[in-house]
Amino acid sequence: MNSEKIVQYIQKHCIADDWTLNITKDDSHETRFAQNVITQHIAGAMKEISLSVSFGSKSGSCTVNQDDEESLAYLVKTAEEIAKLAPEDPEFVPSVGKMDIPEIANCDPQTKALEPKQLVDIVQTSINKAKTFGATVSGLTEKHIETNALFTKNGFAGEYEKSDFGHSMTLKKEEVETKVAYEAKNFADFNLQILLEKLLNQASSLAVKRTFEPQKIAVLLRPLALQELFWFMGWMMDRRYADEGITPFTNQIGNPFFGEKFSWFSTCKQPTLLAPPFAHDGIIAEEIPWVEKGILKNLATSRYWAKKIGSKPCDIYNMFIPGEGYSEEEMLQMVPRGLIVNSFWYIRTVDTKAGEFTGTTRDGVWYFEDGKIQYAVNNLRFNEIPHNATGRIIATGISELANPISLLPPMLIDNFNFVDKTSF
Repeated sequence: MNSEKIVQYIQKHCIADDWTLNITKDDSHETRFAQNVITQHIAGAMKEISLSVSFGSKSGSCTVNQDDEESLAYLVKTAEEIAKLAPEDPEFVPSVGKMDIPEIANCDPQTKALEPKQLVDIVQTSINKAKTFGATVSGLTEKHIETNALFTKNGFAGEYEKSDFGHSMTLKKEEVETKVAYEAKNFADFNLQILLEKLLNQASSLAVKRTFEPQKIAVLLRPLALQELFWFMGWMMDRRYADEGITPFTNQIGNPFFGEKFSWFSTCKQPTLLAPPFAHDGIIAEEIPWVEKGILKNLATSRYWAKKIGSKPCDIYNMFIPGEGYSEEEMLQMVPRGLIVNSFWYIRTVDTKAGEFTGTTRDGVWYFEDGKIQYAVNNLRFNEIPHNATGRIIATGISELANPISLLPPMLIDNFNFVDKTSF
C-alpha cells in the first residue's frame, strides 16, 4: 500500500480530534566484513508507520511495520485507546497545518543505482589492500534509500527521499588499530584509493608512539573531531533549556557569546549536505544562522515552546561551518608546537550549565613542532567548553564533509585543555 492509500485509510477510520501520521520506508544493503573476510550481507526493505492521535489534549500513539488493512486497523484502534486513557497534556499543540515545503535534492541517482556486487567489490578491494600491508581490516559498506512522509489532519502533506552511502574500515596490525570512514548522500564523490591510502598512512605513522603528558596546548582538530565535539554542544543549543536556565545560553541571543572566527548555519543550499525539508513534527527546513561571526543568533525551538514565547519553531537539521581556506601545512606553522587530532569518542557532559564536556581522542594523535609533524603520541582525555574554545580559534581550513549532515573545516585552537592520558 502506498502512502496515499495509507493516508486515505486513516482519514476514513480515525475518529480522533487530531492526528499525525509518519511513514518511513528504508531500502538497505549492508555488507559487513571482519578480519579480511566478508561475514554478512543484509538486504531488504523496511517500513514503519507511526500514528499519533489526540482527543482534546489527551494523546496516544502506536507504530506498526505492515501496511495491510488489519495492521492499519490495529494502528488506529490502539492509538485512540491509549489517547482516551492518557492524562491531559499541558504542553499539547495541535498538528501542523499545510506548509510550503522546500524542494531539496537529497537523493543521489548514483547512490540509488548501486548494486550489491559493487558493494562487495569495494569490500574485496579493501581486504586485498590490507593483506598486502600484512594487516587485517574490518568494517561495513552500506547503502540506504529512505523515504520519509508526514501527513496531518490539519493539512500537512509532505514526502521526500534521501540517499546514504558509507564505507568504514578499521585496520589492525600488531598493536596498531585505526579507522577511516566515508559517509555521504553522494556516491560519486567516493574515492576508495584515497581512503585506503589514508588508512595505511595513518597506521604506519602510529606504529611507534611516544608518551605525551596532558596539558593545555594548541590543537588542530580535523573535521570529524570538530563535528563530534560541536554536535554535542548543538544538543544544548535549545531555546527552552536556555530560558529555563539549564544551559550557558540563557539570555545570550544577540550577544557575542562565541569567538568572532566562528559561524554555524543550517542550510539547504550546500549541494553536498543532506537537508531534510521537514522534521518529524513538521518544522520546515529554512536558512538559519545559529552563530554568525561569534554572535549567537538563534536556538532550536520546539513548536510548543515557540507558541509559549511567541516565537517561530526551528530545528538544527545540519551543520555548515565556513572556513578561512588555510591548508593544514599553513596552520601548523602558525604556532610553535601542538597536536593534531583525527577524531573523538566517549564524549559526555561534565557541567550542563557551564557547557563543559569531556571525551577522548581516537584514530591518531600527532605532535608537531616548527611546522612539521614529529611523531605520534598516546591518546588523551580532554575537558573543554566548546563555546569558550571558539574564542581561541587561531585559523580554520577549507570546509570538508565529515558526514552527510556536517560540512566544516579543520580548526586550529589555542590552549585546548587535555587533562589525562588514556590507554586505549
